[in-house]
Amino acid sequence: MITYLKCDNGFSEIGEWRPGCWVNVEQPTHSEIDTLKSKFGLPEDFLNDISDIDERPRVERTDGWICTILRIPVAYKEEDIPFITIPVGVIVNGEYVITVCYFANHVISDFIDHTQRRSTEVNTAPDFILRLLNSSTYWFLQYLKEVRNLVSDSESDLQKSIRNEELIRLMNLQKSFVLFATSISGNNILLERINILYRSELDRDLFDDVRIELRQADMSVTIATQMLDRTLGTYASVISNNVNAIMKRLTSISLILMIPTLIASFYGMNVDVGISMDNHWAFTAIVSVGFLLSIVICLWLRKIKWL
Repeated sequence: MITYLKCDNGFSEIGEWRPGCWVNVEQPTHSEIDTLKSKFGLPEDFLNDISDIDERPRVERTDGWICTILRIPVAYKEEDIPFITIPVGVIVNGEYVITVCYFANHVISDFIDHTQRRSTEVNTAPDFILRLLNSSTYWFLQYLKEVRNLVSDSESDLQKSIRNEELIRLMNLQKSFVLFATSISGNNILLERINILYRSELDRDLFDDVRIELRQADMSVTIATQMLDRTLGTYASVISNNVNAIMKRLTSISLILMIPTLIASFYGMNVDVGISMDNHWAFTAIVSVGFLLSIVICLWLRKIKWL
């Protein structure tokens, strides 16, 4: 979908392209991609790079065009990973400011609503990129809170019963943290590159605000990742201890049952074992001895805390 937006106390949609407007392209079809190439002359290499979900944040120049690729977070319901990050391209050439994203997201629509609520004026391409970066950082922090809540729910379930499903869920949440950390780190590097590229055009106050927000987001994700790593390590130790305890109990039960089994085996052989077949108390005596020895072994195992 291609929309045209003009900044007048915030971005608002207009019916057609005008000089200085913002062209927002989201989930484009093949025909819309052809339109971008023919109408605006966008380099095909840029469009191919932005379509790669794993594309890293960077700035590239080609034939007068400047393509800035940043990463933003999105909710992802198709697999077990709740949140991932995707690339967004901001392509600038004189009066053209074009954003291209091949995936649905809330960041750009929220960015538009935010400029309307604050009556924000965005007059230059560097300011536009900085404000979009700032909006993406806000959503990183929002989704980070949601992931933390999911982690807390999984930890509560694990405290009741340690199951593979809950551990796998925590591992998938850990993947979201890793994706957030790498994307925010890439956006930090991108910000420094923008500082070099647009040094004379940047709003320094806005630039400092975005840098602070990115650093705070980076720190928050790093702390959350470390906490989850330690939590997974703790539960791995708990599982190992539980397995050891189960093996100790099984070994103890086998040892207790071995004594009467061994005595019954001796007295079950077809040889003279010192007890007459005419003795009516023979069976009772043998069973009693086996039972008493089992009690002695049980008490000894409890003394050494195996039971």
